[in-house]
Amino acid sequence: MFSLAPSLSPPSSSLCRNSFSFRSLSLTSFPHQSKHGYVLNTIHPSNQLFFHPLRFSHKHQQMKKKKRGSGAVCYSAPLTPRNLQWICTVASAVLLFAKGTAVQKSFLVPLFALQAPSNIVSWIKSDTGFWTAFLALFVRLFFSLPGELELPFIALLLVVVAPYQAMNLRGTQGCTIVSLVIAAYLAYQHFSRAGSLKNAFDQGSIIATLAVICITAVPCLLLI
Repeated sequence: MFSLAPSLSPPSSSLCRNSFSFRSLSLTSFPHQSKHGYVLNTIHPSNQLFFHPLRFSHKHQQMKKKKRGSGAVCYSAPLTPRNLQWICTVASAVLLFAKGTAVQKSFLVPLFALQAPSNIVSWIKSDTGFWTAFLALFVRLFFSLPGELELPFIALLLVVVAPYQAMNLRGTQGCTIVSLVIAAYLAYQHFSRAGSLKNAFDQGSIIATLAVICITAVPCLLLI
């Protein structure tokens, strides 16, 4: 127990109480015992968590920008040149076996060689492709192939015997222009011989019409 000296004036004692209360709010949060025997439970300002609205809004805007960027990538991914080459190859194969068209299908052979994906060309140029072409040619010598398999066999041989100088033109702008000219000529043949646009979309010709549209649209997209 202690008592205040009578020489202390009331203003100074109130100042001590104010300073004591201020220290109790500015010390660390761990309880400890002061020299006067009082237990203080104080909080240090550095341990407090403050909510900053401007900082939160800035982070929220950055997250929205990242989400928008990822969405743009997701939408542009299906229109890559490799996917367009696959679309053109599948459409050429469908048009090759389609019945409701009168196009000259021999033009599909160079179109396949120009627009086939690189992994298909690499497979044909490998030993497996060589053996496939050899066995197909060997069978062709003794047996007659069906008419639907003649052009695929010729396309296989064309890619096998094509020199590397000619295959290096694939993927260039000149190759795309040649493909566009071939596709435009096939589209002209298909729609002119169909008689009218309505006949081209009949039940017997709609598959061939969609295939012609695909092989014509792919070179246009590649040139953009």
